[in-house]
Amino acid sequence: MSKVEDFLTSEEEQEIIHSIRKAEQNTSGEIRVHIEHSSQKDPLERAMDVFHYLKMDNTKLQNGVLIYVAVDDKNFVIFGDKGINDVVPNGFWDSTKDIIQEHFKKGQFKQGLIEGITSAGKQLEKHFPWVHGDKNELSDDISKGNQ
Repeated sequence: MSKVEDFLTSEEEQEIIHSIRKAEQNTSGEIRVHIEHSSQKDPLERAMDVFHYLKMDNTKLQNGVLIYVAVDDKNFVIFGDKGINDVVPNGFWDSTKDIIQEHFKKGQFKQGLIEGITSAGKQLEKHFPWVHGDKNELSDDISKGNQ
């Protein structure tokens, strides 16, 4: 079994998906998690590739957020779409990154992702509150593998 499959159990994956759904209840923002072995290039560039592959740049308000994890490389990136970057200050994702990083250093991958997703949802809520009629534009499932 590869490290991608070992990274989270199926039960942990379900808990993470639940945390995405819960975080999106108060925001029109969309959150996804992608896990793969290696970025095989600069992690930010790879996160941007995955973001486009998953069609996260097709949301109405351009407010998708990808948490990209390269397991073997021990790297992760939080990548927000243009709509977010246009309205938030520099360093907007730093607190979320710090939360995830702290847990990852301890080997607490599920908890790091759940708390990071929760933080991302709260951050998004400030700039992209949920509005009546908002619909989930992207899958909440965790995507895996080198796309």
